Amino acid sequence: MRKSSGSWCTWALVLALSACIPDSASERGGGATADDQELLTGACAGNTAFQVGSGIYDITGPAAELGMMGYAMIDQKTAGIHQRLRARAFVVASPCNGKRVAFVSADAGQIFQGVRQQVVERLKARFGNLYTDENVVLSATHTHSGPGGFSHYALYNLTILGYDRQNFEAIVDGIFQAIVQAHINLVPGNVRITSGDLLGATINRSPGAYLRNPAAERGQSPYDTDKRMTLLKLQGADGAEVGLINWFAVHGTSMGNDNRLISGDNKGYASYLFEKDKGTNYLASKTFVAAFAQSNEGDVTPNILGGTNGGGANDFESTELSGRKQYVLAKQLYDGASQPLVGAVDYRHAYVKMDEVSVAPKYTDGVWRSTCEAAIGVSMLAGAEDGPGFGSEGATCEQVRNIWSEFTCGLTTTSCQGEKPVVLEMGTMVPYPWTPEVLPLQVVTLGNLALVAVPFEMTTMAGRRLRQTVLAQLAPVGVDQVVIAGLSNAYAGYLVTREEYAKQDYEGASTHFGPWTLAAVQQETERLASALRAGTPVAAGIAPRDLRNEQTSLQTGVVFDDKLLWVEFGGVVTQANASYTRGQTVSVKFWGGHPKNNLRRQGSFLQVQRKSGSTWIPVLYDWDWETKYRWERNNCVPTLACSHVTIEWAIPSTAVPGTYRIRHDGDWKSGWDGVIRPYTGYSREFTVQ
Repeated sequence: MRKSSGSWCTWALVLALSACIPDSASERGGGATADDQELLTGACAGNTAFQVGSGIYDITGPAAELGMMGYAMIDQKTAGIHQRLRARAFVVASPCNGKRVAFVSADAGQIFQGVRQQVVERLKARFGNLYTDENVVLSATHTHSGPGGFSHYALYNLTILGYDRQNFEAIVDGIFQAIVQAHINLVPGNVRITSGDLLGATINRSPGAYLRNPAAERGQSPYDTDKRMTLLKLQGADGAEVGLINWFAVHGTSMGNDNRLISGDNKGYASYLFEKDKGTNYLASKTFVAAFAQSNEGDVTPNILGGTNGGGANDFESTELSGRKQYVLAKQLYDGASQPLVGAVDYRHAYVKMDEVSVAPKYTDGVWRSTCEAAIGVSMLAGAEDGPGFGSEGATCEQVRNIWSEFTCGLTTTSCQGEKPVVLEMGTMVPYPWTPEVLPLQVVTLGNLALVAVPFEMTTMAGRRLRQTVLAQLAPVGVDQVVIAGLSNAYAGYLVTREEYAKQDYEGASTHFGPWTLAAVQQETERLASALRAGTPVAAGIAPRDLRNEQTSLQTGVVFDDKLLWVEFGGVVTQANASYTRGQTVSVKFWGGHPKNNLRRQGSFLQVQRKSGSTWIPVLYDWDWETKYRWERNNCVPTLACSHVTIEWAIPSTAVPGTYRIRHDGDWKSGWDGVIRPYTGYSREFTVQ
């Protein structure tokens, strides 16, 4: 069992201080329109021929002394690597209408607005208008164990101590490079779609809020979380395997806030298992790619025994349990996928100023409503069940529970925010809001599948409502499945139903734009889906601000690296044993340099090497599950600038007997000339029996 963990926004705040469901038949207008009929019988009618390509690239940021993004614990700083983080990109094009979409699932806590701006900017510089805001979808897996500081909005950088350019660049460049690979690797092919339910892998962490939704609506599903995994199998016309994308709703909180090793959490591990099964070469420009993408996970936790307990003896075991369950179902679905995607690629995208949307009565309680300037509530301080903070959830202005709530309700809460006792109004901060208010909404069709990309963490019921809204519009043109692509293209907190908002649990308090936010998103997304159905354009909307030149930081770089006079960088501090048996762990400590000197993206800080004749063959790297790269500062006299690096290898039961050694690669910075130089260290040879 791990320590209690503070949610990201809980600790950031400490530092800083329902929509009605439209009837499907009526929404469809009684059948297909003339435009619909043209789409159904046009050049893409019955089309199953696509172009498909995949790419994967390293986005791992600084592995030492940078705050992690997720739990917002100011003392949770990176101190090594368990899994490298990847951007997994796919391009799907339909020759029948000449359109294409790039979809990326990135091992990151969020996709922030500035990341997408600069990725698209670089794509335009290379490919012209082939890839734009309209047809690029960037989605985060929502791991809570990646380095932070890559937002351009202040709230998300508070506990990181500001912006970190090195991490931002690693993420932007890695996503860009993955899309470039996918573009170059485009081949004629097909896409097969399948789905299935994954039981026993998730629970609802806010069941009381979920129960506020109408009983009839809840009765449409036997579960209070979405159990459905939807999977796309991409392959070339020659049968060559290109990759897969699946969407399944679950938080990236198997690893807790006492973890210091970079990790892709349960989805990262599931991708690793599938890619290992398919022989993926992470250093190749063309290889098999398996993306376990995020959906409407807002109230969904992998900690199936409640709180922070994922069922394992520790976080690593809990991550294994959750990731393996996702992998096993994905493997079954992939191997059995036979139904082809039918139709064309198309898309609609618009920027919406979310703090001033007028919402029509059909989406609300029957009267015109509006959204509000961004604010977060007292219950955010309490955190979520798998990330508890201060106090308890459920503080509302209708049922004031403490002095703080009474104070905030009396002095800070506007009528627009409804039941929410406001603790921080980000939208009124100057010179810029602390969170974005101009946000992207996007609907993409890949044949008979529609993706709804949202810049929020949607709860289970909120996702169901939005899916129904989109399906009602697109079913007449052949769409029969709708998937929520969560945490996409930007980030602005949570998105709950009106009924859940009234409960003011963590998720409701984290819904920035007030009680009618979901209704506004349904309205604006339906507008996109309707235009897509009719084949008409939509206005792009107001462009979001670009804050790249407005960043501040308290981050410290590497001044220089030091060591004792009589040792060398890469020298061994603690040596390996002479022999091991399967099940034991090899641990070797080296004199090292700071990993910020060289992130070694598309590389590795370690190798486990096996002897073959007179040569050494690398068999494992720092992205393999059995290895861990740990960094710690060693305050050697007099400079206090020394580093120790510990390489661990948990020898699996499948290890090939033989002679092995541990290799560590790093870089050190000279205090004399400021030059960064590489070094390599080796352990003794040892046998595995």
